[in-house]
Amino acid sequence: MRILFVGDVVGRSGRAALFRHLPEVRRRLAVDLAVVNAENAAGGFGLTPAIAARMFEAGADVLTTGNHVWDQRELLFHIDREPRILRPLNMQPGTPGRGLHLLTDGRGRRVLVAQVMGRLFMGGFLDDPFRALDEVLAAHPLGAAVTASVVDVHAEATSEKMALGHFLDGRVSAVVGTHTHVPTADATVLPGGSAYVTDVGMTGDYDSVIGMEKTGAVARFRSSVPGPRLEPARGEATFCAVLIVTDDARGRAVDVRPVRLGGRLPPAFPEDLTAGGPGPC
Repeated sequence: MRILFVGDVVGRSGRAALFRHLPEVRRRLAVDLAVVNAENAAGGFGLTPAIAARMFEAGADVLTTGNHVWDQRELLFHIDREPRILRPLNMQPGTPGRGLHLLTDGRGRRVLVAQVMGRLFMGGFLDDPFRALDEVLAAHPLGAAVTASVVDVHAEATSEKMALGHFLDGRVSAVVGTHTHVPTADATVLPGGSAYVTDVGMTGDYDSVIGMEKTGAVARFRSSVPGPRLEPARGEATFCAVLIVTDDARGRAVDVRPVRLGGRLPPAFPEDLTAGGPGPC
């Protein structure tokens, strides 16, 4: 199975890059499942039902969120009606929405997508992400109940993301880090067979401070007085993603590669994994 995970979409420019590149990337890489982190899609803060619908039309199968999930209040009333939009699994009981989604692809393969949020430097009232995932994976074992499983770890601390990666190694197909908006160079398959990357990066304008207009962001660091609300940068965005290739028999990852297109970052595209190419499939 080929799974594409697209990093945090930030603002209008990020949405434009997603709509421009996702359909073509899906076609060229013969993607079976596309997961998109969309928590910064609406003006940099949250997600609206209308934007979510447009992302599904562009080729996203599941949308994950994070700490900005409730910034657009209309999503609070929509998320229970749309199972393809996830909020972190380890939010307090009684929180609207759900932290996992089970879907079946066109070939009858069942896939689990789940999201947790880290607790280091993230604020809020969160349950233990390790325990939350333990319960979910006990009910959905890889290679038995599901053909593949993907976990979005939305966290600030690289140490917490890595700890979760090793904790889940061999139990899921992929552990993908989001939230910090900077792509890391550690995409790898862990010893137990789980693909891992500390942060896939953002789909946003990199002539910025993690997607926000740089002048205002810099000014906030230089003053003790709260500045104006941050606004997303509006230059051309870089589409940032990873492609994960799994073995259907066991659900383990056999390859993981970065995908970067447009904007300021150097491009990366796994040409040997294009449809009909010689790479693993």
